[in-house]
This record gives sequence, C-alpha cells and structure tokens, in this order.
Amino acid sequence: MQHRKIIHVDMDAFYASVEQHDNPELRGKPVCVGGGKYGVVAAASYEARKFGIRSAMPGRMAMEKCPHLIVVKPRFQRYKEISQQIRNIFYEYTDLVEPLSLDEAYLDVTENKKEMESANEIAREIRKRIFDETGLTASAGISINKFLAKVASDYNKPNGQKTIHPSQIIEFMEELPIEKFFGIGKVTANKMHELHIFKGSDLKSKSLEQLTGLFGKSGIYYYNVVRGIHKSEVKPFRIQKSVGVEETYWENLLDEEAVFKQLKIISEDLESRLNKKEIKGKSLTLKIKYKDFSVFTRSKTQEVYYENAQDFFETSQKLWELRPFDKPVRLLGLSLSNLNTMETKLVSVQLKINFPDFEYE
Repeated sequence: MQHRKIIHVDMDAFYASVEQHDNPELRGKPVCVGGGKYGVVAAASYEARKFGIRSAMPGRMAMEKCPHLIVVKPRFQRYKEISQQIRNIFYEYTDLVEPLSLDEAYLDVTENKKEMESANEIAREIRKRIFDETGLTASAGISINKFLAKVASDYNKPNGQKTIHPSQIIEFMEELPIEKFFGIGKVTANKMHELHIFKGSDLKSKSLEQLTGLFGKSGIYYYNVVRGIHKSEVKPFRIQKSVGVEETYWENLLDEEAVFKQLKIISEDLESRLNKKEIKGKSLTLKIKYKDFSVFTRSKTQEVYYENAQDFFETSQKLWELRPFDKPVRLLGLSLSNLNTMETKLVSVQLKINFPDFEYE
C-alpha cells in the first residue's frame, strides 16, 4: 500500500523560547509569557513547566506554584516575525503547508522540492535549519496522515522527532493513552475513563454503534483514528472568514476613557491588517473580556462594507454602550467577518500525486 508523507512541526515552548533567546539572562530560568497577578499564562518555558505551570493557567496560580517565576509581557509582533521566518523554510521544501498557529504546521512532503526520499530526513533538516536561522528548537512527527504526525510530534519533545511507520501504526495506537489522542480533551478523557477506556486498545474494542451512541458524531472520528484512519489532507489554502485584533492588557482598564483610547488603537491596527490583504467586511464584532474572565461580545452587520478605522471605532463605541455591566476590562478585541474573500475565493490546485513507497531512513 502506498501512503502520503506528512510532517507535523511544532516549536518548543515558542513564545517563552523566543524571550529566552532574545534575553540571555532568562535562559535556564522559569519564565512565563503573560500572566502576572491578573492575567493568564500564554506560554511557559520548560523550566516553568517543571512546577506544573501550563498555558491558560491564571497568573496568580502560576506564581503560587513557582514564587520565583519570571513573568514577561507578550511581544506578538516579534513572534509573528519569527513565525514567518520558519514558514519560509517550510516553503523551500513544499508548497503544501497548512499552518495551525504561529508555532506549528503540517507539511505534505510526499513530493517535495528537494526531491528527498526520506520524510524523516526532511524533518531533521528542517529542524536544523530552524535552529541555525532562529536559535530555536522544534519537534516533529512523521507519519502517513495528519493525526498520527500530530501525535508523534509530541512524543519526543523538546527538540526531538518521532516517526510512526505504517507497519507500527496499529501497535502504536493500541498502546497510546487516551489523553494523548489529538482531539480528546480532559472532559472527554475523564468520561472515557469512567467507561474503562484508558488506551487505544480499549477504544478499539468498542463498535462504531457504541461510540456514536456515547459520543455522537465524534464517535466516528474516534473509531477511525484508533485504526490509523484519518483522511483529512494538508490544506495549503483556506478561505479567510474573519480578521481580528485582540489585546490583553498588563493592567486592567478601569474607565471608559481608557477603553475608547484602546479601541481607537485596535481600530487602526485592524485597518492596517485589512489593507495589506485587500480585505473588507460587513460585520464588526466587539469582544470584551473582564477581570473575572467573563466575556461579552456584540456584533453589527451592515449592507455595505466597513471602510476604515474611523468606521470601526465609531461602531465599536456604540457596541460598547450595549454591555450589560461595568467591570474592569482585561481584553478588548475587534473582528471583521462577512468578508469579500467569500466573493473572490482562492482556488487551491489539486495536485495529482503518484505516491511512492513511504521512506523514513
């Protein structure tokens, strides 16, 4: 049987690693990006993770776990800059690149620009290139589909890689703990544990009817992936459905004047992003996250496209007036949807690939 060659590249503790690279005094120390007294951890260095600190953890809790934790303010523009450098490396090997976020992506290297036979060697070379050009480490997973490559990339972190050969898939999946399955979160894992499903072999023992009865449509996904079946292709082109700008504040915004000042800045940033991509939209959404982490959103759709930052700002002020209560604000965001990209869709080229035998070494 012939298979695709899929690589999942995942940067190691990306935001925190960037900060440690740019500031040598932070190296070897527990660092978190974001957090602090009122914020949420965006990323934690591996030194911080030893104390049980994870992303999305309240900053106050992180500081309790590690009193000497170093909290660094996020620099998203810097992270985007390095992410683009890394992406440029990917494109030297294949055009079939599907970014998932700033720090990870799928690559289909079944046919590649370097005409390299070994997917394993391609991943190793890409990781070396990333380190040589950015000073950062990456981990990689290699297999026949996106699900397996994603699971494999987490296996030898940090700064490692793992290949799941077609001949190893069934055995690997049967022994894999349920919580390691991509797409199974903590809540679902706990439910599976209650059903005495602890690893892949337990999941595999359930029929399709049983799984759909227990988990609905997700049951079909679980039934397939535990058997190594995942048909989703690497999608290099995606129709953009929204463009947004969010800002989390180091100190909470306490009054309307401060909020409007920030909304004006966000409106200008949003206009800049839209102009670069020649995108317009008819629906504007204001997002407010309060100090207690409650979230309020409200949208306004109009018949014509919003034109500029002034439009965004004036509309966001009106949406702000619709908020149900006054509390300190920790995040503001504006996003535009109902875009003209739906009128000028990108058409991805369907490549006809003659799949060679899967080679790793």
